Amino acid sequence: IQQKLNSKYSVESEQQCRSWIEEVLGDKLADQEIGMHSFQRCLKDGQVLCRLINKLRNGDDKTGLKINKMNAPFKQMENIEMFLKACGEYGLKPGDLFQTADLYDCQNMSQVLGNLFALSTVATSAHGYEGPCIGTKLADENVREFDKATLDAGKAVLTGQTGWNKGETQKG
Repeated sequence: IQQKLNSKYSVESEQQCRSWIEEVLGDKLADQEIGMHSFQRCLKDGQVLCRLINKLRNGDDKTGLKINKMNAPFKQMENIEMFLKACGEYGLKPGDLFQTADLYDCQNMSQVLGNLFALSTVATSAHGYEGPCIGTKLADENVREFDKATLDAGKAVLTGQTGWNKGETQKG
């Protein structure tokens, strides 16, 4: 199972995430080597992630979540949990979040990348963040109003999907 999860990891997506984080925070990540385990080491203590969500929410990476600076594993996992909770409050869907072990134990780093893409999307689309972004933009609502004549004309159109084919059916 772990090999299957690892095969979903994209180095190209990692590079986009690295660049985005560095641009948003204005700092280089500690480990500049490309690769799943190197990227995991950069994020494992949760400090970079907490600074990132603080910057997106408050415009300042120093205010917001209180970041634990201790190297104790439970404090590092606490940082990751705070980040995930803040992402949920920010508007990310539960499917966009990862489990703490996915990052801390390097179990599913592709889910971590997906979370970062989703975070960028929500920041730019739902919160008006105008800085650098990765991923897609959420669609804007496109309300259409038709008059009664147009709606009635649409009802008269038969398509192949309605099951009508010159009077014939699948039975013949």
